[in-house]
Amino acid sequence: MIESLAIIAIVALIVVVVRQNSRLGLLEREVGALRSFVLTAPPVAAEPLQKVVSSAAEEVQLLKNEPAAVADMADQPSATPEEGGPWSAPSAEEVTAGATPPPPVSDAPTAAPVAPKTPDIETALGTRWAVWVGGIALALGGLFLVRYSIEAGIFGPGVRLTMAGLLGLTLVGAGEFIRRTGFKVPVEGAVGAYVPGILTAAGAFTLFGTIYAAHAVYGFIGPGAAFLLLGMIGVATIAAALVHGQALAGLGLLGSMLTPALMSSQSPNVWALFGYLAIVLVANTVIARLRDWKFLASAGFVGTGLWTLVYLTEARSLDFMVLMFINLVTLAALALAWLRRGDSDANGFDWPTIAPAVFVALTAAILLATPDFQALGGVSYGALLIFVMLLVAFYRPSALALVHAAGLATAVVYAQAALTGTFGFGFSGGELTVDGFQVSPFAATLFPAGIVLAIIFLVDGYWSAWRSAAPAPMRAAVWAGWGTLVPVVLLASLWAAFGNLDRDPTYAAAALVLTAIFVAGAEAIARREEPALQGGLAVTFALVGAGIAAVLFLHMAFGPLWTTILVGALAAVPALATRWRSYPVLGWLSVGAVIVTVGRIAFDPTIVGAFDLGKTPVFNALLPGYGIPALAFASAAWQLARTTGGRPRLVMEAAAALLALLTIAMLVRHAMNGGVINTATPTLAEQAIYTLIALGAGAILVALDMRSPSSVLRIGSLAAGVVSVAFVVGQHFLWLNPLFTDESTGRIPVFNLLFLAYLLPAIAAGALALYARDKRPRWYSAMLGLLAAVLAFAYATLSVRRLFHGQNIAFWSGMSQLETYSYSALWLAMGVGLLVAGVWLRSQLLRIASGVLIAVAVAKVFIFDMSELEGVLRALSFIGLGAVLIGIGLFYQKLLSRAAPADAAPS
Repeated sequence: MIESLAIIAIVALIVVVVRQNSRLGLLEREVGALRSFVLTAPPVAAEPLQKVVSSAAEEVQLLKNEPAAVADMADQPSATPEEGGPWSAPSAEEVTAGATPPPPVSDAPTAAPVAPKTPDIETALGTRWAVWVGGIALALGGLFLVRYSIEAGIFGPGVRLTMAGLLGLTLVGAGEFIRRTGFKVPVEGAVGAYVPGILTAAGAFTLFGTIYAAHAVYGFIGPGAAFLLLGMIGVATIAAALVHGQALAGLGLLGSMLTPALMSSQSPNVWALFGYLAIVLVANTVIARLRDWKFLASAGFVGTGLWTLVYLTEARSLDFMVLMFINLVTLAALALAWLRRGDSDANGFDWPTIAPAVFVALTAAILLATPDFQALGGVSYGALLIFVMLLVAFYRPSALALVHAAGLATAVVYAQAALTGTFGFGFSGGELTVDGFQVSPFAATLFPAGIVLAIIFLVDGYWSAWRSAAPAPMRAAVWAGWGTLVPVVLLASLWAAFGNLDRDPTYAAAALVLTAIFVAGAEAIARREEPALQGGLAVTFALVGAGIAAVLFLHMAFGPLWTTILVGALAAVPALATRWRSYPVLGWLSVGAVIVTVGRIAFDPTIVGAFDLGKTPVFNALLPGYGIPALAFASAAWQLARTTGGRPRLVMEAAAALLALLTIAMLVRHAMNGGVINTATPTLAEQAIYTLIALGAGAILVALDMRSPSSVLRIGSLAAGVVSVAFVVGQHFLWLNPLFTDESTGRIPVFNLLFLAYLLPAIAAGALALYARDKRPRWYSAMLGLLAAVLAFAYATLSVRRLFHGQNIAFWSGMSQLETYSYSALWLAMGVGLLVAGVWLRSQLLRIASGVLIAVAVAKVFIFDMSELEGVLRALSFIGLGAVLIGIGLFYQKLLSRAAPADAAPS
């Protein structure tokens, strides 16, 4: 009986609130009609009426900011001008009917507008702060009076509670009396000092305390009656906020939400709790909608959501129907009471919707992911909540927060289900084991729900995106994004959790169908755009989803070799599509295929595994696994250069060059190590081939850049030269030098390891230096020329040592006097040769190199040969040095004497 009366009382309050709001709307329409009349009347005739309109506008504004008695103001007669005026103000009906008042006759000058006065500290202290502090003092005074009566024993518990209740009612009545007597704040800057609302809040606070004390302290009333009384006070306080402001509504909502926590019962009724919360939520949402109080609406949804989570985590036996009831009421209040069509802009986003979206999505995620709830059928209820969230978002376009929350909850739940158990990954460097989440024994219940949710997101997402593509592109992007992401995540998660990770034709077929749907959806959305076929964000999301689904299809349908080849070849497809569509995302889809291909190669450089690679040189899995993607990347770069261009083209050029070099390097590595690809340190011969490849790549990139200019090719050619120098300095001269490693140089006198590691790179570096002249910076050609000279010097020196020591030329094997003399003679001869070449080619760099080399020979003769050589070899060393130096001097004198007449002729 008590529950029925409480519900009837709450419904009656809501009806009263709605009626008061309609009466306020009527008053606003009357003021609007008066303003329209003033704007259409002649300037002189409008002055007396302007006073009436201004007065009415002030009262309406006061009703909105500092609510007064709507009902009383509507019943009171309209204000009239001062007596003695030339005419009376017309009624709203007269203004609407077009009645024209008689023109006034007045010679009074028009008053100048008065600038608004800035409130000072005295006004704030005297009108606003004093009222707020006074309201708090009244509430505390009531509590202190009750406390004093208890301590002094003056009155019994019944009298104390009666007095406290009367005090609360008196404060509420005083507030209502002041409001009905036409209260308004005449002082500018004291808008917040609304005395009726503060008195009403103090009275509500006192009544809350009285009912709680009657139950918890004295036990006069039971938990049921206290629960209903506190709830009625809270809802009544919220309803009174229509005429007293949002602060009072917040106080009522706080009391209403705390009421269940203040009541304790041996046998709690869950339906009564959430039925009460549903009534409070609906009433709060309706009132917030009437006044457009966003904070109040958000607070109501947060309070209800917190109670739902408390029930989810603390209840011993969960009732799914109760959870569904309160969550569905939350969504219904959001869709029917708070949101309205046309509330937001074209791409609108309603911020208060975030609160119900978060709590309903959390509830659905807990029902979907918790094993205990899975065993009881919670997956179906969780999926139903996700569906209702999407339905509300479809019905109310501004509720995009529901789409985000539903999509995120679904994706996280199924991703967690896929990452359960232990994962082992085998690759060429070993095996990696990763421990995932704990396996749920009821995870199979997620399979049918996942299929249904994927279809719902796909259909709802793409239909909404197609519908919103022209009027609201950002909303279309949100729907297309989640309509793409969630089905892809669900497909991958179900495959990982329930499918065959090696090859699974069933899931491969699903991925292929999904790819086709995404492509068709992207085309349909693009045609719907304004202007059409622009490839906006919604189209981008759809095509990215198509690319991911295509990659999943290849992984599900083929083995490692064909997957790597086809993923690499897939890069050419978006580039080819740029012939017909200029969507910005197409080039980046090719870049995405590059990332996947390089990732697969980095994970397993052997493509098919070390045991299945085979030992046949060149014609093995490395050639198609590296070569075909390199060709596809080059094709994509060529196509993009002729259509959209941009950064994707540069990335594809770099990827093509990189993978081409990797193809050659891996084939060399495979051949030089007997068909084994491992992490062992390469030999000097293998390193020499890598150096030649880098130098050759530099030349090729220079040639391509001259034919089709590109910053990637230009920077790549410079990088190839720098890497070549680093290879030579670090590997050829230091770590792998046979002088330090004692590696065998081979039995063949000329075509041996020294020929491959020093002479051929010297020739290649010199040729690249000549070719890059006037095509690259001067430092680049100079660096390569110097590298060629140093390599040639090393080849000649080490070849002399090989003549004396055979295949092994380690430095610890010593040095004879004849060998020492041979080095001096060789270096002098090489210096003279470089000098002649420099004069012939008119190269200052070669002449400088010859001078450096001859200086090194001179230093060796005077420092080393003088102490190490004896007899005729010492004499021959100095005689040869002197003869060479004198010959060089004569050569320069003759050269300069020939140049002097040529220089004198022009002067």
